[in-house]
Amino acid sequence: MSQETPTLDLSEKGKGPDGQVITLDRRLFMQFLAFGNCRDADVLAEALQKADFESVLYLDVNDPQGVGLLTYAEDPEFFVTTLRRFLNTPPFADLLPRPEFTMLGRTYALGYETDLEETLLHRPRRKVLDPKWPWAVWYPLRRVKTFETLPEKEQQIILREHGGIGFTFGRAGYATDIRLACHGLDKNDNDFVVGILASGLHPASAVVQAMRKTKQTSQYLESLGPFFVGRVYRQTAKK
Repeated sequence: MSQETPTLDLSEKGKGPDGQVITLDRRLFMQFLAFGNCRDADVLAEALQKADFESVLYLDVNDPQGVGLLTYAEDPEFFVTTLRRFLNTPPFADLLPRPEFTMLGRTYALGYETDLEETLLHRPRRKVLDPKWPWAVWYPLRRVKTFETLPEKEQQIILREHGGIGFTFGRAGYATDIRLACHGLDKNDNDFVVGILASGLHPASAVVQAMRKTKQTSQYLESLGPFFVGRVYRQTAKK
């Protein structure tokens, strides 16, 4: 008698109109890279405009020669093929990599979303390409491991408090955010990558300040940062 191979469902889960579970085995991988030694951002922007992928180029507010580059794709092969070749040719090959700011994460669902394609694929892309959010703070975070041992209901309460801040700032037109899971995807064992996209630098800072008061940040975060703070120089969308 043959044994059946157990199935493992890694798809993202949501909730249909009648409360049934819906699934989608698709997600967006997003990577943030930072570079120094940039004296002419126009040259970078022109190269990105000619490339066959979408991107966002940021100017580092804390480094007069610093820039940040956000790219994304459904297929992670993109990062080790198309993007790798692009970055290993001028003008990006002439820059100084700043690996302390390297971040890679994937979009994910929490289980209550009614439109998984919108949540996982379309909304994150629209947000980073939206000109009304010209300022950004990108950073990784790592929770204390005991958070995962809390009852699921308590976890949801803690996360809801945190998420409510983002909703409040978004409804007021000040800021929105990108949240990516990065378990096992970086050398520092971080859990998430967060991008705060804002209408100005002050609202971006105010979001971080407000989140410091939540239970998650004050009791269940092991580390936060480093923070890349920048302003959009060029958003490159492709049809």
